[in-house]
Amino acid sequence: MNILIVGAGYVGLPLAVAFSKTLKVDCYDIDKDRIQELKKGIDKNKQEGGNLINKNLNFINHLDIKINYKFIIITVPTPINGHNHPDLSHIENATINVAQLIRKNTIIIYESTTYPGCTEEFCIPLLEQHSNLKYNKDFFVAYSPERVNPGDKINTLNSITKIIGSNHPKTCQKVTKLYKTICKSIYQVSSLKIAEAAKVIENIQRDINIALVNELSILFYKMNIPTNEVLKAASTKWNFHYYKPGLVGGHCIGIDPYYLSYKAEQYNYFPQLLLSGRRFNENMGRYVATQTIKLLIQNNINPSKANIAILGFAFKENIADCRNTKVIQIINELKNYNIKLNVFDPHVSTQDVKKEYNVTIHDLKNTKEKFDCLIIAVPHKEFVKSLNHYNNFFKNKKNKLIIDVKNIFKIKDLNQQNFRFFQL
Repeated sequence: MNILIVGAGYVGLPLAVAFSKTLKVDCYDIDKDRIQELKKGIDKNKQEGGNLINKNLNFINHLDIKINYKFIIITVPTPINGHNHPDLSHIENATINVAQLIRKNTIIIYESTTYPGCTEEFCIPLLEQHSNLKYNKDFFVAYSPERVNPGDKINTLNSITKIIGSNHPKTCQKVTKLYKTICKSIYQVSSLKIAEAAKVIENIQRDINIALVNELSILFYKMNIPTNEVLKAASTKWNFHYYKPGLVGGHCIGIDPYYLSYKAEQYNYFPQLLLSGRRFNENMGRYVATQTIKLLIQNNINPSKANIAILGFAFKENIADCRNTKVIQIINELKNYNIKLNVFDPHVSTQDVKKEYNVTIHDLKNTKEKFDCLIIAVPHKEFVKSLNHYNNFFKNKKNKLIIDVKNIFKIKDLNQQNFRFFQL
């Protein structure tokens, strides 16, 4: 059986590698440079290590209409536009491109996160239009949302429960059989919309919960109460859900509330709670920057003459993914004060960050700079060091300022070593 994966990114590549252990897989991407790198066994996203050279795995940037694919899996990005509305251009182009490949009984599976109804109302009509074939007669469609947590070595593609939904029961069974070759646990649902809705609310729930603890952290800071210690104490109750405050970016959590609220408004329903969490989390980067300025002034450092190191640019720790990173908010806000900034991150692609955000990534190991303040924005393993490790990074060892966004240091240790600090 031949499988086509459309999109060789954070979702598509792990799928392609997993399926290729037992099946023939073509992995397609429009980015020619990306395909050339993958053919050489290089993954700049640092997901797959040495698993790319495989006789069953073929990387392509041209679709061959002669090949009869039994399954076509679409894994392209679904971002938002400048108005916080769904940008369906990638999924539209991918759908039109694969329509020419559809044969009798082809099954198309969508993994891209979207709003309930997108597959039925947007994608399937495009498939019918550009293939001249009929849905649920000539070809069939399923939805199986990606659920892997980037950088998580425990909840992997193999170990997570894979949701599979289709409006056609036999299609659901066939897709289940396919995914059982790479996933231990499958959960079937009876429609495309249920599967779409399940995925989108997973991320919205996290967004709202993190917004709650972010707001609590602001309140507790004003009350001079350490938020992290409060959360640890509360978590001793069996039904307390332990979330840490922080920057909430990434391609899913920071996007999905806008997708569901967009669809809700089509039903003349204007959600309040869905977007309240998102609005709060969207301002946390600016809040961290504001607290940095206050800390500088409190310690008699002129912000316009300060030199600050920002440690971490990815949207979360120990990964290269910087899509929708909220660290950029800290950077942009501090630039308003003409502060000299040096950004360090050993994981991200320096070229991609420069191209996408116009930010230069420096090498912390080789820097000769001395700083007034360190902002540890992302707790990469390379940055989780003892406080003694950071002593030599400061201009003035009697005036050491640290912004510890993710609470990696204990307050008693910061005080004992005479650091002036701010923590969420």
